Amino acid sequence: MKPWQRILPWVISISALVYVFGYATDWARLVEATGHANLPLFILVASLDKLVFFIGWAFLQAEALRRLVTPVPRGAVISVRAGSELFRSISNPLADAAFLMGVARLTGGNLEAVVATALIPFVTHLIVLLIQVALALPFLPGGLEANQAVFATALIGWAAIGAVALGLRFGPAEKIPGVARALAWLDRIPLRQLLPFIGWFLLLAAFDVVIQGVATRAFGTPIPWIVLAGRIPLLYLALAVPSVGNFGVREFTWAELLADYGDRDSLIAYAFATNAVFLIWNLIIGLFFLRRAIALVSEVRRTRKSGEEVPTPILHDALDG
Repeated sequence: MKPWQRILPWVISISALVYVFGYATDWARLVEATGHANLPLFILVASLDKLVFFIGWAFLQAEALRRLVTPVPRGAVISVRAGSELFRSISNPLADAAFLMGVARLTGGNLEAVVATALIPFVTHLIVLLIQVALALPFLPGGLEANQAVFATALIGWAAIGAVALGLRFGPAEKIPGVARALAWLDRIPLRQLLPFIGWFLLLAAFDVVIQGVATRAFGTPIPWIVLAGRIPLLYLALAVPSVGNFGVREFTWAELLADYGDRDSLIAYAFATNAVFLIWNLIIGLFFLRRAIALVSEVRRTRKSGEEVPTPILHDALDG
């Protein structure tokens, strides 16, 4: 990992936090909004959100390995994922490297195993996000005129998927260093083998809309269900920007996306509280698997010192965190 890749998430998070809490927030109203929230219910709901998505992602990554590469034990993959969560509160790149290194060791250094766990969930989840936007768009209040960002996201997203498909078919992707082999392997996977992953992510997407709807109501910032369905995908695309625990980026994006549906300070308070709950659970999960976490980070450091390449995801999914 290059020095700028380590520094960039910190620069983005600190800059966003300084803007959000230094210029865009009235601290008195932020504290007031938090005080009006049903915090016990919110913490319970946000915790359920984090745990369901942690288990869901770990399960889907294990299934990608088992179905498409080699039948490794699900428990071993979940354990590796749990150990890497300790580092996700500090650095997504470090957590990703630790997880993929653990996967590589589980499968004897199999490159296809790393590609399966890093690429299959991203691709299928992206497809589901675009399906979600497309289904919600006709029902959003104000029509296309009031939801131009949602429409543009759907249009650009499907165009990008089409461009990748054409690249796989006609060859330009082969000229991209480090990506060609992964995309070529993905191109060999029959579509029917990806359909179960799309189905599981559709279930997670429905759960996500429901759980965030309940969480916003518990916090006193209720958002219409259909608006959540249409704009949550935009949030996750924004959260793919490198940051530290999504702090700063989530608060800014949530407040901008939903400015028409709540007070800005209340929206920022909700997003910050969500990040805080997720951070605590990253630490709890990682500490529960502390021995695994220490082994993973030690392996990453040993590999870097030896000059070997540390596996990293080609693309990072916002939910994978």
